Amino acid sequence: MNEKMFKFILASIAAAFTLLFCVVVAPALINDFDIISAFMAGFVNPYAAGYSSDVLFCWAVLFVWVVYDAKILSVKYGWVCLALGVVPGVAVGFAIYLILRTQQVNQSPVK
Repeated sequence: MNEKMFKFILASIAAAFTLLFCVVVAPALINDFDIISAFMAGFVNPYAAGYSSDVLFCWAVLFVWVVYDAKILSVKYGWVCLALGVVPGVAVGFAIYLILRTQQVNQSPVK
């Protein structure tokens, strides 16, 4: 897979998840803007709790990676991806970070 295809696939995944988020989650939040209840709904049963915990831990891994790359490779704007990892979700934040990281690492020499 070449870099152009890599970025296209990642951007497509981010866009698809954002669309899904807007269709599934946004109407519920508009109807009842209770962020705490929305968050806790991810833990209503063991299966949902497992998936929700996975998402939280994936965001933590993304956080560590963003901080590390900022220090070692001088990758900038990772904080934007961390925010996108909260809303609409880690799938978006992670995909955008990989695109951003690929562009910046390919443009500058490694320290």
